Amino acid sequence: MTKGLFAALDIYYNDDEHSAAMNMAIDEALLDSVAVPSIRFYRWRSSALSFGYFGRFADVADYAGERDLVRRWTGGGIVFHEEDLTYSIVIPPGDPVFSESSMSIYEKIHRALCNAFAANGERVELAPVAGVVDPGAAKLAKGTGVSEPSYNIDRGYSCFANPMRADVMLNGRKIAGGAQRRTRRGLLQQGSIQLTVGRVRPTGGNVDLGNGLAQRFARALAEARCEKSLDKSLMERAEKIAEQKYGTDSWLRRR
Repeated sequence: MTKGLFAALDIYYNDDEHSAAMNMAIDEALLDSVAVPSIRFYRWRSSALSFGYFGRFADVADYAGERDLVRRWTGGGIVFHEEDLTYSIVIPPGDPVFSESSMSIYEKIHRALCNAFAANGERVELAPVAGVVDPGAAKLAKGTGVSEPSYNIDRGYSCFANPMRADVMLNGRKIAGGAQRRTRRGLLQQGSIQLTVGRVRPTGGNVDLGNGLAQRFARALAEARCEKSLDKSLMERAEKIAEQKYGTDSWLRRR
């Protein structure tokens, strides 16, 4: 019997810092290429803000001068990236998990994350239903280096101020959420774990934030794991995607 969500999992601990556009492009390049379920943990070159595919640029335009902005290919709301642990999970169409519903996959990924927290003594839980707007969580999720104008939760949609079903909660506040994109090439889930919301604190400068959280998360997802590196051909493909898509003004301002 398989322990975890996947029978096997490739893991990319990507310590290199990339621009927001390049991070999105690497995720898409992985979606194009992997043959087994894969998870990538990664960092940002500078303070960044990502917003969902259906989001409006007008809702994030005020941050253009102080954060690296990018429109995600996945859905969801506005996410501030600074002290968060960011990950992407790719599930190829040949894997049995791909046939499950998007919500089932989302919930199982977050249950694995809950198990990773529990292994370190952190008591977190899944949100049973969509919650109400939490302005405090939105403020905390921004980090400490954001200048005025402050984020207005009436404009746009702050992901961490709006818990949805199966999001991860700590002390009544959302600390982890994600967004998905399903195509014929596979399913991509991009997620953020806000390590400064609640009691969770970052402990290092690499992707191993949160006292080994990345490693525990990977162990909770699959018993059979293999660490991988992003090869030259994948990075070259990602650079083209970033140049032609995520790094363009037309993509950023498409809505």
